[in-house]
Amino acid sequence: MVSEKESSPFSLVGDAVCIVEYLQGLHCQEGAMSKITNEPRKRWGILRAIREQLEHRALWLYLLCDEASKNGVEWEAFAPAAIRRCGLYQGGGLVAKGRTSSLKGLRKTLFTKPAQMVFEMDVVKSTDDELNIDFHYCPLVKAWQKQGCSDEDIARLCDIAMCGDHGIGERYGAKLDLPQCIAKGDPVCQLRYHKN
Repeated sequence: MVSEKESSPFSLVGDAVCIVEYLQGLHCQEGAMSKITNEPRKRWGILRAIREQLEHRALWLYLLCDEASKNGVEWEAFAPAAIRRCGLYQGGGLVAKGRTSSLKGLRKTLFTKPAQMVFEMDVVKSTDDELNIDFHYCPLVKAWQKQGCSDEDIARLCDIAMCGDHGIGERYGAKLDLPQCIAKGDPVCQLRYHKN
């Protein structure tokens, strides 16, 4: 157990995972290295629980990439393709579930009201050929901040994670643009799906 006299980057009331990782010699200082602003406005209990699940998914990605780096493998050598495959798989399931490749169908199957609450989304535009959504909070970025990732690594991890969203878009016959991104220091993530 850490004594009160020992220097610690967290309170003993803090995240249990962070404490375990700290004791294992990892540096897990929430927000210590990040200057990215990413705080939820809504903090209801159920939203926190769902966000923790999404943070856990982001933690897997980070730890896989971190272990790859320790073994001399660049993140971009494997992770984007794997995450894109996941997006293609998920996108195929969403198209089948909604029985349409309309981007309105994507909004109805993936960007549901519960998802909108978790990511604090605003649906800006939703047509058959265009879907514009603004995210005001990202639990994945929060997970990487908790791990003490640099802002540069958070941006890289986000680019990799977004490969899944690109894969989903492909299944709908759409492209995805991301003009603004929380992981790159912007106040919002702007997802812009469009068909040519």
